[in-house]
Amino acid sequence: MINESELAKMIKEAKTVDKERKFRQSVEMYVILKDIDVKKGFAMNETIQLPKKLSSPTTVCIMAGGDMGLKAKSANADRVISGDEINALAANKREARKFINNYDFFLADTQLMTTVGKVLGQLLGPRGKMPVPVPFNAPIESFLDRFRSSIRVKVKNSLSLSCKIGDESMDDADLAANAHAILSAIEKKLPNGERNIRKIVIKTSMGKPIKQAQQMK
Repeated sequence: MINESELAKMIKEAKTVDKERKFRQSVEMYVILKDIDVKKGFAMNETIQLPKKLSSPTTVCIMAGGDMGLKAKSANADRVISGDEINALAANKREARKFINNYDFFLADTQLMTTVGKVLGQLLGPRGKMPVPVPFNAPIESFLDRFRSSIRVKVKNSLSLSCKIGDESMDDADLAANAHAILSAIEKKLPNGERNIRKIVIKTSMGKPIKQAQQMK
């Protein structure tokens, strides 16, 4: 597998060749796969915790009431929604979709999972956003910290995937560490590991794609 040093060089080049923008760009990694028959139902939906925290953490919504809801609010979750509020979304699919699109991850009190599945399951499922169940006595702060530094990698009926590894304000070595962690997780889910990866590309949001110097054969 490509090492962190090689990834850092690609990241540095991607930053260097791009002109200065008036906003902070994300740094993205594209992975092109090979020798996989997507018609046989190959899919991937992985949540990967990154070793280096993102400058802009992912957004996390917690579905809970009572004590867990109060703890989630104290831990500054991006949104805390109760069972009654979830049920209210059943009558407005447009608002439900808007709500779901606003957050990267959902965590839910185990006691609300049935309600969530009934009201929002048809919308959350296809998006790969079904909530992670959280036991009533679990340390909600730890769950939040984990998911705020995680990303989701999805592949369905395709031989390519893309994901954010950070933004241009982050150190090259930290971005490389995130990219390497993602690649390691992806390889474990591929039928033949590294041999199923054809090409790796790094780029800023609006910058030029930087391809791996030595293409995988």
